[in-house]
Amino acid sequence: MEGLMHEEGYAFAFNPKACETCAGNCCIGESGYIWVTDSEMQAMAKHLEIDVTAFINAYLMKIRYRFTLKELPYEGGFGCVFFDREKRMCRIYPVRPSQCRSFPFWDYFKENIDEVVTECPGIIRLS
Repeated sequence: MEGLMHEEGYAFAFNPKACETCAGNCCIGESGYIWVTDSEMQAMAKHLEIDVTAFINAYLMKIRYRFTLKELPYEGGFGCVFFDREKRMCRIYPVRPSQCRSFPFWDYFKENIDEVVTECPGIIRLS
């Protein structure tokens, strides 16, 4: 298939066109951390047209020495603070953190393919 993304070491490919019809499954579910860097904070704050301090106070939690996006209760689980519940998509997609950009190619999914297949309609098994 044309347009599929592949990463070495993964037994699956990803069709990014599936995001157009997905209900934001990668933004909701179990609780977890989405770590953000200083430069990502600045980009997101600029996108939202607020200063970085206001952005940190409104949207981030500090865990030890790092910052993560806040989560909100959602349908028996959690949703990213930037998950638009009405449109079922990311409100900051163009400036989303690198951790979000790298989905589904997370080390965890190398050994947990069934989980990512269930979560993401864009996953295509290679083996």
